[in-house]
This record gives sequence, C-alpha cells and structure tokens, in this order.
Amino acid sequence: MTPLEVLALFAIGGVAGFINVLSAGGSMLTLPLLIFLGLPPQAANGTNRVSILLQSVSAVVHFRRAGAGHFGLGLRLAVPAVLGALLGTWLALRVSDAAFEAVLVAVMTLSALLMLLPQPRLVTRALSPDRLTPGVHLAMFAVGIYGGFIQVGVGILFMVVLYRLLRVDLAQVNVFKVLIVLVYTLPALGLFVAEGQVRWGHGLALAAGSMSGAWLAVRVNMSPRGALWVKWLTVAVILAIVLRLLST
Repeated sequence: MTPLEVLALFAIGGVAGFINVLSAGGSMLTLPLLIFLGLPPQAANGTNRVSILLQSVSAVVHFRRAGAGHFGLGLRLAVPAVLGALLGTWLALRVSDAAFEAVLVAVMTLSALLMLLPQPRLVTRALSPDRLTPGVHLAMFAVGIYGGFIQVGVGILFMVVLYRLLRVDLAQVNVFKVLIVLVYTLPALGLFVAEGQVRWGHGLALAAGSMSGAWLAVRVNMSPRGALWVKWLTVAVILAIVLRLLST
C-alpha cells in the first residue's frame, strides 16, 4: 500500500466507525473503498470485518467507562446472533455479488419503514432476563445471518428489532447492538481468515481510523440527546443506502 492509500483507509475508517457505532451503514463507505484499492469483493467483505471487530472493541470499552449497563443481557442476546452469523458467513463465501445487492435493497427499505413508524411507549423499568423471549432470540438469529452474510447496515436491523421488541431507549439499544456485533464478528472473521479472504494490512489501516470514530460516537451516544442523534442519523443513513443501491 502507498502512504496515500493508508491515509484514505484511516480517514474513511474514522467516518465509518462513527456511523457504525452511533447508527449503522459505515460499511457502505469502506467496502467500495477496499474494492477500489484492488481487493476482490469477497476479500473486501472479509477484510472489512477486521475494522468492524476492532471498532466494536473500542466502543464496548468506552461504553463501559461511560457507565453503560446490561452487558450480561447483551451477551445473552449475542448467542443466537453468533449462530446466525456463522450460517450467514458460510453463505457469503458461496454466493454471487448480485445476491448481496438484492438482499441490501430489500432489507434497507424495510428497515427505513420500521424506523419511521410511530415510536412505542418506552418501558422505563429495569431490563431483566425474563424479557428475552424466544421471539427475541429468533430475531437475533435471523439478523445474525444477515450480519454474517454482508454486515452492511446490520446495526440498523439490530436497532429496529431490539427497539421494537424490548422497548427501551435507543441509547441502550445501541449499546446492545455494538456488543452483539463484537461477539459475532469474532467467528465470522475467523471463517473469512480460514478461506484466505482477509488482507490484514488494509484491514488494520482501516481499523485504526474506525476505532477513533467509534470513540467519538460513544461520547455522542451517551449524551442527554443521544437517542435522538441515533434515530435521525439511522434514518438518514438508510435512505442514503437505498438511493445509492437503486442508482446502480
């Protein structure tokens, strides 16, 4: 890689890390960049997971330092997501590029509609294990499949599903999302590594920027107006993704 390529990866990684932690959709920037720099689509999909993993580590550490809670429940939510991600990654290593775009358009359009529906009345009582119903676990498994498959916009799906099913503040939902993505990205990345679809130099340069962006996003998320930031940035990212995909 040239110094200019490293700088581009760091800069775009920073923007993507901020978007991914506070909302979702940063991979719509990083995947095209990796392909532009010469990586085949499958290698770009795998290499992008290096950045996702390290920015998630950064975000979880900073969330804990900022006083975010319910990490135990988040880990329980991550179990079915991991199983789904393993299946999704296996599928991703065996399908054509056209399948990626078809899935993205359908899922992003549906997510935009769900985010714009009237908000349910928020439940302010403390979360407890009895609220993790079989329906919630099944939804985590399904979203995990998508996340393992392509990752782009998966945070939006986690946010929509958890917000609608658990009915808690979006700032707390965002903490769950980042933790779940961290946990399932570990085995997903392992599968891409086993298939030789990871370029570590590109991935680490991208990750260096994304970890910085993740740190800034945590500060915004934990602010008094964090939930409002999360909602409207998510809607804006969804609409941008859908318009971009429909224009290709």
